[in-house]
Amino acid sequence: MTAFEQPLTERVRTFLRLEFLFAQHAHHRRDSSEFGIRATLTTLLDTLVVLSRSDLKNDILKELNEQHGHLTRLAAKPGVDPQRLDSALTDIRRAQNGLQQLTTQFAGALLRENDFLNGILNRSGIPGGTCGFDLPHYHYWLSQPHELVRRDLDAWHAEIHAYEVAINLYLHMLRASIEPRPADARAGMYVIAPPGPCQMIRVLVAQDCGVYPEISAGKHRCTVRFMNARNASARAQQATNDIPFQIQFCAL
Repeated sequence: MTAFEQPLTERVRTFLRLEFLFAQHAHHRRDSSEFGIRATLTTLLDTLVVLSRSDLKNDILKELNEQHGHLTRLAAKPGVDPQRLDSALTDIRRAQNGLQQLTTQFAGALLRENDFLNGILNRSGIPGGTCGFDLPHYHYWLSQPHELVRRDLDAWHAEIHAYEVAINLYLHMLRASIEPRPADARAGMYVIAPPGPCQMIRVLVAQDCGVYPEISAGKHRCTVRFMNARNASARAQQATNDIPFQIQFCAL
């Protein structure tokens, strides 16, 4: 099954973008070649830009505080697994503690105060704009021994790690908030009234169906339209056959 996700709030939209960047950074940092380091730094800069645009620290702490309170109240109810509950509360407290130790606007300050990073960021929007003759300082830095380059990358990433832990934990809880339920899209189309307020819709479809969903949703109506995707060079058309799939309306 391939999962397709549609965020319904700006906060979750930002969290999903950051989750993507965290995964991309983790992938590239395993590559010690020059282009692997370039990709690692580019992803790091993209992450810093997203983190600098709003007060994400307080947004995440608010979400985690609400979940901690909700789970704490569950402890008094019968049938709750105490070990799983304690493990979840421990994860939330660890994420809260990591965020509370950070300076709220560290990302914006780092980009403003570090001329080296700011120079690379300003050239990154130009195709090929970070090559050697454009940024000789960057070219020199890349030529340094790998342990020195890695030291700098780790220092710039240090404060991001707390955001990564907290956001990944929140999205894990959001996705696990409800089990997927089976559904059928008649002639490629599925329309339903959402069961209540939700932050994200997830559609899971078998890969061998050869389709992908286009998801749109409001307070009173959710539409999933499946498009044929077997040929990436051809214009996608709505599927005409019935598509079995699974759907989640995730809410915390």
